[in-house]
Amino acid sequence: MKKRATRKPDERSTHGLSREVLNAISVGYLSDPFAVLGQHPTGKKGFRICTFQPHASSVRVLPKGGKKTSAEKIHDSGIWAITFPTRTQPFEYLLEITPFEGEPYKTADAYQFEPQLSDFDLQLWGEGTHLHAWRFMGAHTRSVNGIDGTHFVVSAPSANRVSVIGSFNDWDGRRHPMRKYHEQGLWEIFIPLVGHGDVYKFEILTAEGGPSLKKADPFGVFAEFRPGTASIIHNSAYQWADKDWLKSRKETNHHESPISIYEVHLGSWRRDPSEPDRFLSYRELIQELVPYVSEMGYTHVEFMPVAEHPYDPSWGYQITGYFAPTSRFGTPDDFRALVDAFHRQGIGVILDWVPAHFTKDDHGLRRFDGTALYEHEDPRKGEHKDWGTLIFNYGRTEVQNFLLSNAIYWIEEFHIDGLRVDAVASMLYLDYSREEGEWIPNHHGGRENLDAIHFLQRFNTVVHQYHPGVLTFAEESTSWQGVSRPVHHGGLGFDFKWNMGWMNDTLQYIEKDPIYRKYHQNELTFSMIYAFTENFMLPLSHDEVVHMKQSMVGKMPGDDWQKFANLRLLYTYMMAHPGKKLLFMGGEIAQWSEWTQKHSLDWHLLQWEPHKGVQNLVHDLNHLYAQNPALHQQDHSWEGFQWIDMSDADNSLISFIRRGRSPEAYMICIFNFTPTVHHEYRFGVPEAREYEVILNSDSSFYSGSNVGVQRVHASQESWHHQPAHISITVPPLTGLILKPC
Repeated sequence: MKKRATRKPDERSTHGLSREVLNAISVGYLSDPFAVLGQHPTGKKGFRICTFQPHASSVRVLPKGGKKTSAEKIHDSGIWAITFPTRTQPFEYLLEITPFEGEPYKTADAYQFEPQLSDFDLQLWGEGTHLHAWRFMGAHTRSVNGIDGTHFVVSAPSANRVSVIGSFNDWDGRRHPMRKYHEQGLWEIFIPLVGHGDVYKFEILTAEGGPSLKKADPFGVFAEFRPGTASIIHNSAYQWADKDWLKSRKETNHHESPISIYEVHLGSWRRDPSEPDRFLSYRELIQELVPYVSEMGYTHVEFMPVAEHPYDPSWGYQITGYFAPTSRFGTPDDFRALVDAFHRQGIGVILDWVPAHFTKDDHGLRRFDGTALYEHEDPRKGEHKDWGTLIFNYGRTEVQNFLLSNAIYWIEEFHIDGLRVDAVASMLYLDYSREEGEWIPNHHGGRENLDAIHFLQRFNTVVHQYHPGVLTFAEESTSWQGVSRPVHHGGLGFDFKWNMGWMNDTLQYIEKDPIYRKYHQNELTFSMIYAFTENFMLPLSHDEVVHMKQSMVGKMPGDDWQKFANLRLLYTYMMAHPGKKLLFMGGEIAQWSEWTQKHSLDWHLLQWEPHKGVQNLVHDLNHLYAQNPALHQQDHSWEGFQWIDMSDADNSLISFIRRGRSPEAYMICIFNFTPTVHHEYRFGVPEAREYEVILNSDSSFYSGSNVGVQRVHASQESWHHQPAHISITVPPLTGLILKPC
């Protein structure tokens, strides 16, 4: 007699799923959830549906065109299953879930959807050449097979399991474990009913075991307001109105155009006096900051980092959300509106971009999948001890995809006109701020970070290739050659380099008592030795008014009258010197106190004439600079500059000519760095004609002593190697700019 086959005791109750698999689901250790959860054939005939719903008191399956059927709870943790023995093909279905608390609801099963990533995206990601990775990475709402939900993708190649957790699944990492693409190290899942405004993170089980990591989305476009650290799904509905601006940007020769930048920290530019601890929102800044920058005559505004960051005193330089405008001031669309408003006023927007390092906060990029995914494993390469931050590993394809996409993201999604790259020197040198034995040479034995150099070259190449007219600026403080030289000529490819040498030498000089300046004339004139070796920008940035360095007016020597006169002289000299310009907020009103992110600028100072006078001067300098090609057209060539006299150290006087491209476009610039008035002082000039003093920083309109004349006629007698000369009264501590009538 043939022996009858017997069924294992638990086979029927578990629908063919082993206890090992069920236990793995219940504790969130299932390595391949899509192989078990969802709909799967049970053999020659039949399909099983398995779902994990720990919050449910009952689960029913609704096959399309079929009968609603109750699933069986096969594990106390909340695993439900049902087998359809007569089904021979996969079928569409919904789940009807009745929670322990609340009303029943219907949803599609996240595990019934096929992979959503394209082969093209996977190929580019694997190569490290994806410049638009944000379009598929992160969280994106979409409709799949007529079902609305959100598609999540994250890179975590060394993780054992990655789940999406959020307000929609009780932050339970067992509920939505993701599918892994092993070759690329990506994880993905499409979750129905999840959409705009939902809050989420990624929960990661590492190969090393231990507690799970709960990470914000590296590609998240919106984040919770501190102290919250989760990401928020956000769909943009903004309609741009800057088409004409973008067209003109592309057609402009920026190297021959005026660039005068107002550097701004959005959180402390201005606050409501009645609520001094409340930030102005992006929308409120449209009403206040945009008209101010426009009226002051700046061509561009530069925002200190606006990407999401957890710690206010970091000023935004220690970032956790590279793709998310900080929620401190509003939504991403609110930020778009601010940029758009500047463009409608003809003002470009530059963003401070930080690819040099990132913060160590647990919810950020640090050891993202339990390994050094974004940073270097070895702290001799991967840690900035000075700043308490971590250094990107520019040799990794994941980092290249992340950072290059991020640069393009700000340009395409927010219409940013320029990226100022922070701390470039720290990227270029492996021994930056390190002692002997604290760094590892490159494979040639040198100190150059070859991966970082290649990254910066590639960054500049792709920005300029895909978005002509968008500018890149390097904050680079060393003598590295070719920072603003094109990549195809061996340079790094930046449009402009911050002239830190000019800044340091000029401030050291102007901070000295005028009686000693004659011994340091070379500090004033040395910048012209190298002025045209790079395309320079002259920065008086936030770094110069913090950490006990004093405010700009506080740096100036002498009594209050001399302090304000020196400051006006400095700004006039800066505007006349070759190079584009940058001034940090507060400098234009001669704020006495050092800048702090904790409170607003001291706008009340403008009730006093000396402060209002400095603001008037900066206003007039900006407009004068923009309207006169001689002051900006040939900023990067000796053709735009000619010394008149640099040798009168005893009187601390210098003079030079700035020239535009046309012969008649030139200006005479005279600077007196002592409080002495010089009567009938001779200066050589190119022509025997009448000259008008179009700016005198000692004018009473600027709260000066009002010494000087309005017009002067040149005599046909050579002087200072010029064919003619003028004799003019030079006011004390003053810059004069003259123009041929």
